[in-house]
Amino acid sequence: MAEIVNVFRENLPFLRFIGKKYADFGHWGEWWQHGWFDQLEAAMGGTDKILALWENGGGYVGLERRAAGQPFAYYIGMFVPENTPVPDGFEAIDFSGVDLGTCWIYGKESDVHDTSACKTHVEASGMVIYRDINGAVWAFENCLCPRYTTPDEHGNIIMDYCWFVEK
Repeated sequence: MAEIVNVFRENLPFLRFIGKKYADFGHWGEWWQHGWFDQLEAAMGGTDKILALWENGGGYVGLERRAAGQPFAYYIGMFVPENTPVPDGFEAIDFSGVDLGTCWIYGKESDVHDTSACKTHVEASGMVIYRDINGAVWAFENCLCPRYTTPDEHGNIIMDYCWFVEK
């Protein structure tokens, strides 16, 4: 069973998300098959560019948008510096004026994707979940190396799950 082992605020600069939009979860296999993460890393000039702005940048991201009465949206992609050009076939979403409430979920890879407790932990830490002008909330899985990709001696990893919160 996975557990939340850390909750903290991340102060963000202006960031751009570049990716592809889906109506549901999944679709990660086609990203590896088509080398789309490589294209995004090249577009930003390498992951060092985002890491210079945000220490937890450079991860592969599953971004979720939820709003009452509106269709769910799921995007796969990466956060990049604000002026990164958008490659053909991708779309961009710019985020400004928000921070992150981040939870580290520790456990087996098959268990860390249960993010249901994160929102409660973020709010209990005094952060207020951000709603965009359409009333939507945004959250994402941030799959970072090596926390997510390299299991510890117990076979566990850490996945960052992040909610956009008000500054």
